[in-house]
Amino acid sequence: MKAVGYSQSLPVDNAEALLDITLPDPVATGRDLLVAVSAIAVNPVDTKVRKSTAPAAGEYKVLGWDAVGIVQAVGPEVSLFKPGDRVWYAGSITRPGANSQLHLVDERIVGHAPKTLDDAQAAALPLTGLTAWEMLFDRLEVKPGQSSGSDEPDAVLIIGASGGVGSIMVQLACKLTGLTVIGTASRPETQAWVQALGAHHVVDHSKPLSEELKRIGIPQVRYVVSLTQTDAHYAQIVECLLPQGRFGLIDDPASLDATKLKRKAISLHWELMFTRTIFQTPDMIAQHRILEELASLVDSGEVRTTLGEHFGTINAANLRRAHALLESGKARGKIVMEGW
Repeated sequence: MKAVGYSQSLPVDNAEALLDITLPDPVATGRDLLVAVSAIAVNPVDTKVRKSTAPAAGEYKVLGWDAVGIVQAVGPEVSLFKPGDRVWYAGSITRPGANSQLHLVDERIVGHAPKTLDDAQAAALPLTGLTAWEMLFDRLEVKPGQSSGSDEPDAVLIIGASGGVGSIMVQLACKLTGLTVIGTASRPETQAWVQALGAHHVVDHSKPLSEELKRIGIPQVRYVVSLTQTDAHYAQIVECLLPQGRFGLIDDPASLDATKLKRKAISLHWELMFTRTIFQTPDMIAQHRILEELASLVDSGEVRTTLGEHFGTINAANLRRAHALLESGKARGKIVMEGW
């Protein structure tokens, strides 16, 4: 089968950073589905792994943790899917990625793809949808329809709201909760994107967040979700949170002094979408259920695709372009590719 991989960690401008390769066809066993991949999306995790993790000598590492495709075969223990089903998923970071024509994935982290989206549109959503859903409802324990019951509803500040995770989190928070949703973006085009996704307010994270919140008349918030540059915003995050507020993050700050949260009794929540698969947790099938619910929300018109740019067919040159754009920090929404 065709695939895109690498044999050594290299800067993205090196022609060998990602290569077109040929690998043996995998075979489904256990609870695995064998999926013919039709579309993929590229995420910041792809660039982080490429830069930090080299395969063993003589081997290739295949990235890719967003896919849409058709089930070709199933392992003997599979009960949720059958050959011919159109599926979507984000996969597991502990296994080969989906930048390949054929891909093995555990059925417990797979959902039926939304019927109203084409392959490229659907590929933009699984990893970010799972991350956003788990952060809001599993980590921060926001309840659907939740508000404080006071005249002013509780608010969530989403830092980096124009990126892949932020683009879907804004929609989920607006559609499924009673929270006032405040997204941050620093450029006119990204601010317009966040507004179009439904955010009640958009503020500029290149300015002090506390001043930006005061400007819109909401000086403090119950929840903050930081999706990027947490270390740069950390002091402002602590200032912006209400006493007994909740702070969630997904990025990797060089350091984080949790004692700064003590005086306000702020709880700290880290989200990693891969945790359930890394540890094979008993509730791993929750990701199947989330993807099924997310597909239903898409098909009912409640949630829209966050596709930002379509980079053409799946090959090494296009994937290098996608990695370069993500590393520049200027991506809006999700970068997708389809076909071989």
